Amino acid sequence: MLFDSDVLIWLLRGDRSADGVLDEDPDPAMSVVAYMELLQGAQSRQDARSIKAFLVAMRFEILPLNENIGHRASIYLEEYGLGSGLDIPDALIAATAVEHGLTLCTANHKHYRPIADLDLRPFRP
Repeated sequence: MLFDSDVLIWLLRGDRSADGVLDEDPDPAMSVVAYMELLQGAQSRQDARSIKAFLVAMRFEILPLNENIGHRASIYLEEYGLGSGLDIPDALIAATAVEHGLTLCTANHKHYRPIADLDLRPFRP
């Protein structure tokens, strides 16, 4: 499963429902975009180190961007950007999930809902 940054934030805060979702997946993954969003939210270098250590401990695979993901994300923005609130990071995260054949777990499902080829698992903290 591919986890959106919002679910990871709940995990870092110790939310039990987020722990439960993570426990269901033996091979958790995240887009490098979600990883960058987490780092951007760090308040200090120590916060950034803690985030990295947490992701290593939980065995998250961080999936890089590639040409196919970029192309698919641009199509998603053209088709869904105006009506759904889908922005560049969301489009890249959705495209990463689709390109890797992964379900996207997110609390922000309204932005992703219009994407027909995306397997979406809504998360509710």
